[in-house]
Amino acid sequence: MDRRNLDRRKFLQLTGIGLGTLAIPVFGRSVPWDTPPVELPMGSQKLLADIGLQAAVKKGATYADVRIGRYLNQFVTTREDRVQNITNTESFGVGVRVIAGGAWGFAATSTVTKEGIAMAAERAVEIAKANSKLLVEPVRLASVPSYGEKSWRTPIKKAWADVPVSEKVDLLMEVNQAALGAGASFINSMLFLVNEQKYFASTEGSYIDQDIHRIWPNFNVTRVDEKSGKFQNRQAMSAPMGLGWEYLSGAASGKVAGPAGTPMGYSDSYDMIEDAKAAAQQVQEKMAAKSVDPGKYDLVLEPNHLGLTIHESVGHPLELDRVLGYEANYAGTSFATLDKWKTKKFNYGNELVTLFADKTQPGSLGAVGWDDEGVKTKRWDLVKNGVLVDYQKIRDQAHIVGQTESDGCCYADSWSSVQFQRMPNVSLEAGKAELTPDEMISKVEKGIYIAGRGSYSIDQQRYNFQFGGQLFYEIKDGKIAGMLRDVAYQSNTQEFWNSVSAICDQRDYRMFGSFFDGKGQPGQSSAVSHGSSTTRFDGVNVINTERKI
Repeated sequence: MDRRNLDRRKFLQLTGIGLGTLAIPVFGRSVPWDTPPVELPMGSQKLLADIGLQAAVKKGATYADVRIGRYLNQFVTTREDRVQNITNTESFGVGVRVIAGGAWGFAATSTVTKEGIAMAAERAVEIAKANSKLLVEPVRLASVPSYGEKSWRTPIKKAWADVPVSEKVDLLMEVNQAALGAGASFINSMLFLVNEQKYFASTEGSYIDQDIHRIWPNFNVTRVDEKSGKFQNRQAMSAPMGLGWEYLSGAASGKVAGPAGTPMGYSDSYDMIEDAKAAAQQVQEKMAAKSVDPGKYDLVLEPNHLGLTIHESVGHPLELDRVLGYEANYAGTSFATLDKWKTKKFNYGNELVTLFADKTQPGSLGAVGWDDEGVKTKRWDLVKNGVLVDYQKIRDQAHIVGQTESDGCCYADSWSSVQFQRMPNVSLEAGKAELTPDEMISKVEKGIYIAGRGSYSIDQQRYNFQFGGQLFYEIKDGKIAGMLRDVAYQSNTQEFWNSVSAICDQRDYRMFGSFFDGKGQPGQSSAVSHGSSTTRFDGVNVINTERKI
């Protein structure tokens, strides 16, 4: 099968992003815009899956699962008054995973026929038997119910595939013109659209059909001072979401106001044009903004910004395979070792902080009904009232921490990739008492309000870190005193989450998302969301990032 990879550097230039542990996936074969996807006759998925399962068992497998997957993507990028790229891709095939001789084996094929699937299953068993010769301990799977035939679909109102490409281009052109008309020097804008059609079957009796949809609108606005040559930019305040085309409806109810009514984020809908206008005005303000004075500040962090900090300082270090040292690619291992968890009193944060995992959150990137090994998804606490209480784990990991069930966070980014433990949606629970961002700011004497995600750095134990942002506002005596620039804050994970002094209530809760979270070798990417409300952190060290020549 022909595979196309976007060049990483070009992708980052086009989208203006720098998300945590970004990994650009293999999209599949490039297809014309109007090519309909390959369709299987009704009932044929179960028939084909059963052939794979039976072939694996006949060859000696004690367990087997089959995943038939079709992955459809559309990527549209523009710059100012022209279209830069429109790409449609489709990837279709089957992956078979087995246990034989106590070891895992996996094989995949793009030949989606009875013969092709049977051969893949037999090959997976051969690989497992070869692996078993080096086995130290046999695979132990946590039990899972037999769900029979089930289905799940992202609850969308309009599929992106039903929207003509011309309409998508027209939207991006309007976004670009709005930004240029409001004073931007340059803008590039994009839409990245995903549909995963996945069928899972196992020897335990589950047959699960899922249809997953995701959408990511983004842009980067730049303003250049022609005299000095200096420039500032601002990225979109959108979040990639597990929604359909309705996310771009721009309904007023989706807008979330920041200081002085500035649009800082969006919840269940996103007005891309309005955000582009605001971005053009804000980059002009950034040109004239005061460079921050280094020192200790109380930080007020809005959800679009805080999501990335959650991703890096909570999501990755609480992946059980990193904790155990089984995984170190892209993000290192973890400081949150088992000895800390076993004490049942390790203060990851203070009593205000409850961080939870949830693969069921509506609109989130990670929302599915079942994971890629047939486990029904759920919500569970990772840090409860500040105390580390659990990790993220899958079926063959649960026994390591004395548990009897998987958390339902096993995922593969393609039919051709083996599924393994991936980060679910990891979020900060909203505050219990009624509190708005304006009320929070009114109680800060010396602080900075930070919106949007920027560059960051974190060590290989996910402990010491530095984060920037998109927009920074100085807070003096309870009021916004103007925009700042050159801001980044430094802390360590435990110190940071113990400095929380207030969290806004559920009314302010919304999600940030990472479309391409990288892990593994060979590398895989997954999509994950992180929810929170605006949160205050006291006494955090702020540095000035301006580079002076």
